[in-house]
Amino acid sequence: MVDSAVDATLLRALTPTVIGILGRRGADFAAAEDAVQEALVEAVRVWPHDPPRDPQGWLVTVAWRRFLDAVRADSSRRRRELVLDQEPAPGPAEVVDDTLRLYFLCAHPSLSPASAVALTLRAVGGLTTRQIAQAYLVPEATMAQRISRAKRTVTGVRFDRPGDVGTVLRVLYLVFNEGYSGDVDLAAEAIRLTRQLAAMTDHEEVAGLLALMLLHHARRPARTRPDGSLVPLAEQDRSRWDTRQIAEGVEVLQAALARDRLGEFQAQAAVAALHADARTAAETDWVQIVEWYDELVRLTGSPVVRLNRAVAVGEADGPRAGLAALAQVDPSVPRHTAVAAYLHERDGDRETAARLYAEAARSAPNLPERDHLTRQAARLNADVRASHRPAGQEPQVGTHAGGDDPPSS
Repeated sequence: MVDSAVDATLLRALTPTVIGILGRRGADFAAAEDAVQEALVEAVRVWPHDPPRDPQGWLVTVAWRRFLDAVRADSSRRRRELVLDQEPAPGPAEVVDDTLRLYFLCAHPSLSPASAVALTLRAVGGLTTRQIAQAYLVPEATMAQRISRAKRTVTGVRFDRPGDVGTVLRVLYLVFNEGYSGDVDLAAEAIRLTRQLAAMTDHEEVAGLLALMLLHHARRPARTRPDGSLVPLAEQDRSRWDTRQIAEGVEVLQAALARDRLGEFQAQAAVAALHADARTAAETDWVQIVEWYDELVRLTGSPVVRLNRAVAVGEADGPRAGLAALAQVDPSVPRHTAVAAYLHERDGDRETAARLYAEAARSAPNLPERDHLTRQAARLNADVRASHRPAGQEPQVGTHAGGDDPPSS
């Protein structure tokens, strides 16, 4: 019996290569991808009991037959005969890696980010529609429609010019930021795909993104408590960080920076590396972090970067300086109110901070973040009530509920 976990890994690794082989034999992208998905389903059914000696050749053979079946059903007699005449003689499948071409195809600029992510996970990652739908918490039918529309959009796209690496990297970063849900760990999948891309390309920003993912992923075990609540970076148990991943991320980043072609992912990774390098939160080199954010502002002009820079300025130069930097950021930027609350708390203005935490909770993008912000507001409100209580007066039952909860972002 073949181990199912090994099977899944092998199938996902072979998927882009098999799609590329069918494409060179005359199938368009949509038809090739559909045929390969059917072959993968057949492999899951057959391989545990009858494992093939040549898994790639087996997949190519079955996928090509599925493609021919579709042609027979949908094409004219002339087209059917032409395709049948092109069927290659039996033998080992050609060894050509089309993964990089598929990366560029799936991150085509005509696709929306959501469609590009779904298509990348399907064609390059080898995930099923069900797995992708489960990861994004949408019905399988909805995801199937999204993937079908994406495939129609890129059908017929030529590969006579190099693709845009930057677009591919943004798609992979979107995948990474989704984390994990159900039986698909998208953060781990994004790292796997970025490793694959780094092995195929000599591009410092690919290395920068890989380093960034590794450094962020290394902190994952310490980010949540057993009840699912978030733990702020300053309060995380750093002994739970994955030192092996941190060391790898730093090594990859240093090699990329040595090429002296700085990009935004390298700069973001440098910030993450400074956090990872600090043995305690108090030892964090916030001055250097501000300098890296200055580079990121120069590279991107992003309001989100400016928001993060305001936090770093508040740590390096004090909360008043942080609030001054925050005043230069568009207040409509997501999490602006939460940052304002944090800086006001650092400045000693607990009433304003409590009000802003509560306001930020109402627009939080997810449940864990909303719960964290709500607890922060409750804690500060309890502190404010306690400070206004006459000396010697005991609190009434229930007035301190939630006030002792530690921050858990």
